[in-house]
Amino acid sequence: MQRVKKKASKGEVLSLLDPLIAEWFNSRFVGLTEPQSYAIPLIHERKSVLVSSPTGSGKTLTAFTSIINELFKYAKEGKLEDRIYVVYISPLKALANDINKNLEEPLQQMHQLSQEKGYEYPKVRVGVRSGDTSQAERQKQLRKPPHIFITTPESLALVLTAPKFREKFSQVEYVIVDEIHEICDSKRGVHLSLTLERLQELCQKPITRIGLSATLAPIEDIASYLVGYENGQARPVELIEVLTKRNLDLEVISPTEDMTALPYEIVNARMYDTLKEMVDAHQTTLIFTNTRSGTEQVVYKLRERGLESVEAHHGSLSKETRIEVEDRLKKGDLRCVVSSTSLELGIDIGSVDLVCQIGSPKSVAKGLQRIGRSGHSVGKTPKGRMMVLDLDDLVECAVLSRAAHKRNIDRVSIPENCLDVLAQSLVGMSLEKRWTVDEALRMVHGSYCYRDLSLESFQQTLRYLGSKDAFEGVYSKIWYDPEEGIFGKKKGARMIYFLNQGTIPEEASYKVYNERGGMVGDLSEKFVERLSVRDVFILGGRPYEFVRAKGMRVFVRSSPGRKPTVPSWTGEMLPRSFDLSVEIARFRGEMENRLNDEEGDVLQWLMDNFAIDHGSALSLLHYFQEQKAASSIPNQRRLLVEGYVDKQGNSGLIFHFPFGRRVNDALSRTYAFLLTQQLGCNISVSISDDAFLLMAPRRVDLNLIPGLIRSGEMRDILRRAVKDSEIFKQRFRHVAARSFMVLRNYKGREVSVNRQQVRSSYLLDYLTELESVPVIEETYREVLEDVMDIQNAESVVRSMESGEMTINLLPYTPIPSPFGHNIVLAGISDIVMMEDRSSLLRELHRKVLSKCSGMDRASSSRRRRSRHISEESAV
Repeated sequence: MQRVKKKASKGEVLSLLDPLIAEWFNSRFVGLTEPQSYAIPLIHERKSVLVSSPTGSGKTLTAFTSIINELFKYAKEGKLEDRIYVVYISPLKALANDINKNLEEPLQQMHQLSQEKGYEYPKVRVGVRSGDTSQAERQKQLRKPPHIFITTPESLALVLTAPKFREKFSQVEYVIVDEIHEICDSKRGVHLSLTLERLQELCQKPITRIGLSATLAPIEDIASYLVGYENGQARPVELIEVLTKRNLDLEVISPTEDMTALPYEIVNARMYDTLKEMVDAHQTTLIFTNTRSGTEQVVYKLRERGLESVEAHHGSLSKETRIEVEDRLKKGDLRCVVSSTSLELGIDIGSVDLVCQIGSPKSVAKGLQRIGRSGHSVGKTPKGRMMVLDLDDLVECAVLSRAAHKRNIDRVSIPENCLDVLAQSLVGMSLEKRWTVDEALRMVHGSYCYRDLSLESFQQTLRYLGSKDAFEGVYSKIWYDPEEGIFGKKKGARMIYFLNQGTIPEEASYKVYNERGGMVGDLSEKFVERLSVRDVFILGGRPYEFVRAKGMRVFVRSSPGRKPTVPSWTGEMLPRSFDLSVEIARFRGEMENRLNDEEGDVLQWLMDNFAIDHGSALSLLHYFQEQKAASSIPNQRRLLVEGYVDKQGNSGLIFHFPFGRRVNDALSRTYAFLLTQQLGCNISVSISDDAFLLMAPRRVDLNLIPGLIRSGEMRDILRRAVKDSEIFKQRFRHVAARSFMVLRNYKGREVSVNRQQVRSSYLLDYLTELESVPVIEETYREVLEDVMDIQNAESVVRSMESGEMTINLLPYTPIPSPFGHNIVLAGISDIVMMEDRSSLLRELHRKVLSKCSGMDRASSSRRRRSRHISEESAV
């Protein structure tokens, strides 16, 4: 594995190409983009490459130039056969269709040029295969397979198992994986990694693998993921990382001059006013939010302000509606489209002048990906504006902006040894031929995600699939002889595989019933999996306490007057990346060191280094000044735990741990489990990216906290803490469905999610006490490593144990420090009147100011003036 440093000139690249292809290329492109100058010669030599470069740098043409050249040479020599030469894998069906359109045009131009020259070459065929492909088109592909086969990870796994079509892949020469960063960090990516090894096993020669990504880290790990392993070593691969800092017009915008001084409703109204002004000032604007409900809210508010040419685009809308919005945007019929995540990737939506992000995108890579949708062509500058929602959001966006300008990309984490995906792939493999355990394990070890899989785990998965351990009502999916070490297909397995294959879980809504048996409403599955007994949430404007869930029903009791512990967006919000969280902790330390400097110097430093406006800089400075005056500023070296007493007399501990929600989820559950054991009472948990809050009916001795958790015991404690939780039950159903223990489709009939849930609950009760059941072990792995971030949580605890991080304790008080306001008020925004939350924030803010004797009179008079202005604005 090595980084490529040698660039080729345009003349050198053209000399490698067939004269006809060279003429076509030369007539359409003045020069080469950086990825093209590095990668085309390597692909020409059939070397595997991973290309990481900014959006709009010509990566697709980079991948296909040498390949099309080879196919034309075959055609010229009369050697172009009716088989698949190239497999192009896209994470999205829509993106696959776009690539098809974008390939057909140059291929048509080249074919036309060849005819003008008097050559009669056979045409290079391109075909798309996805879940939307018609039966007629599939039969056509079987009779005359496309030379370039465009597909999705799931469809590739299916066609490799189809007896007749499978033969067409036996001489594949190239595989292209587009938007590889979008696939590799999920179970879809694990599935694809195994599918690529199945394809390589089928092929007679080594396949040249090409990975394409706009934003990527750590590049070495993802390169190994792309090419896989052989004999315990990563296969050879060339790394092309284009580090040229493409111009980036990115700024952070505050809706008001000082967010610390104005009520929430005024800040919110001014945000939409500013947004409308930005849309009016540009031809086409793409707005990203982090939730689907947020998308609908922004569209509503913009229309309320007179903007008619605006539409929403998200996954809950029908396919027809989404395509219509994309087409209208491409044609220029829409001034503005608001999206959650559905327009992040490279779907062709035409020219976009401005991308506006409402709130933090939660990772640098995602921010750059979204902003790169503007200026989405070679040589153009992406233009993005991040509109902040509150002070914590402002801190996050400012730090993210600096990291984006420096191209400090957060690292992705690739899941390893997922036993449910392994089980599914083994069933697919069994349909191909009989395997010995040794040869199957050798092939599985070729996947980066399973390079360290133990023989014991592999055999346990085979035993489960072969029903060698009697699980009541679970039937075998393969034929397996453990003594001979051989496995193969079982009758009926082909239909099970074809109807149930895939890694994306089905989700459904839960019906909510109160203590009188009346139906209250619906909750999403992602929301329910985050609930614990005694949690309070708002539904239909009223607070309810969670009692239990059974099947697809949630049982609650009315809890008038109680503060919600779980906000309504829980389960929908993206967690902040750990790398960005660490940068925020460092930034807090930087800010603390500058608080004694001249105010003007600090403001200038913030504006110069973080690309934020004056209002944002002023808001940040005042926020940190108030936190410093109230207590201390938690940062990367010094954490803070403060005692808090609410109006009902309940005691809380605010852990100012800015490590992101996934790490805080693991830490908070561990602390809550240990404190519950010591105190013998229920402890409720609220989590954010910057802190978590533990609430108890009586006071917890603050001195218990330092040293309470030991890194070596965390996994065992967390396994016990989540064992009976809703998240474990939900994730077990997902894992059981991927493992074919619970079927989503039986003999062509859909099995309702309710029936699946009932079946999985029954199996979970039966299996949970048994040792080494692959489906149970995988559920624990998924909850601890994918939902939470146990590795980085353990790293934080080790830093506390070594003294690298220390914990400051702040005595109990009814007035939390400013950094604690958002976690204390988590969920309050769900109560019908937003003014409730706003007035509570103002009240907390006023108490903090009166408590902090260090705040000077000028600051107090500034706030009186600001409040006077805000009252006039409200009137």
